[in-house]
Amino acid sequence: MSQRTVTLLGSTGSIGTQAIDVVTAHPDRFRVEAISAGGGDVGLLADQAARLRVAAVGVADAARTEELRAALAAAGAAGVEVLAGPDAATELAGRGSDVVLNGVTGSVGLRPTLAALGAGSTLALANKESLVVGGALVKAAVRREAQIVPVDSEHSAIAQALRGGARAEVRRLVLTASGGPFRGRSRDEIKAATPEQALAHPTWAMGPVVTINSASMMNKGLELIEAHLLFDVPVDDITVVVHPQSVVHSMVEFVDGSTIAQASPPDMRLPIALGLSWPDRLDPVATPCDWSRATEWTFEPLDEETFPAVRLARHAAAASATHPAVYNAANEQAVAAFLAGRIGFADIVATVERVLGEHDGVAVGAVTLADVDAAEAWARSRADELLARR
Repeated sequence: MSQRTVTLLGSTGSIGTQAIDVVTAHPDRFRVEAISAGGGDVGLLADQAARLRVAAVGVADAARTEELRAALAAAGAAGVEVLAGPDAATELAGRGSDVVLNGVTGSVGLRPTLAALGAGSTLALANKESLVVGGALVKAAVRREAQIVPVDSEHSAIAQALRGGARAEVRRLVLTASGGPFRGRSRDEIKAATPEQALAHPTWAMGPVVTINSASMMNKGLELIEAHLLFDVPVDDITVVVHPQSVVHSMVEFVDGSTIAQASPPDMRLPIALGLSWPDRLDPVATPCDWSRATEWTFEPLDEETFPAVRLARHAAAASATHPAVYNAANEQAVAAFLAGRIGFADIVATVERVLGEHDGVAVGAVTLADVDAAEAWARSRADELLARR
């Protein structure tokens, strides 16, 4: 494989920092041209820019521009181009790197996703929200097969397993879930859960929003919609099972009764590396499972009474082109309120369900970016109204 140029969006987050581990371990395979981040840690962003010798850096928070310039100068990277403001990541994504890794959190990743696809870049997609929110728009922007390579561990697993058969031979997809910190608890038991308890994920180290989504199973709902859109599989043919060991990352069941699973230790560098190098594999990336040691994997059905988020995701995916955007936007507002201590844990999904139920929706064939923006804005406003009453 020849050396690929890379743009990293969300470089200071969990996905971004692990992506940098991958690219720096394989300097003959990758050259990072640009990085961007929200601006919460401009010192780290500047250090990354200097270490990677990038040509450009983007920061979403324009108020941190001068601080970033000073940090770049201190790091010996004063000549780096600086882009600032909410469109910085979109501008960098559209410059035509061989690969754009979208590791931004939230629906703000939609425009960078569209920009990368429009520029012809391979999109290594860790920002599931952009596909969930703008599904029809994102699919319409795809120019070639395998232009989107999923980075979520579950969807990477499915993409790998699908190599084992033709699409027409697929019976269903099986998404695995760790169960999060509240696995085995009843709905009443988790009503009073605190942010600290919800952030104590038993397997993965992730950012706060993704971790809370994992605790509520909203993350699995988003992943169900993402799998439906990525692989063109009906939502009714996608099953969620709980697998607390987080070693089997997902499975594909074929019509003859065979199931192909992808297994590896819970290390996000593996799907990140595949996202950057697809369809090739890098050597080495992570330590494999030790098959010489006795071990046990368990699988159990999802308790949808305690965790109704997946059921709501199925409804959103089937209802209209904009219902998934409403699902995501209402959740983002509710999670922020929960982390701020303004609402209870159970209020997160309850708010999403109420907002979803009030949305009219736009048909898939007629949806525009303006429609998605309007649906999101309405959902955030309505969610805030409801959250203020709790």
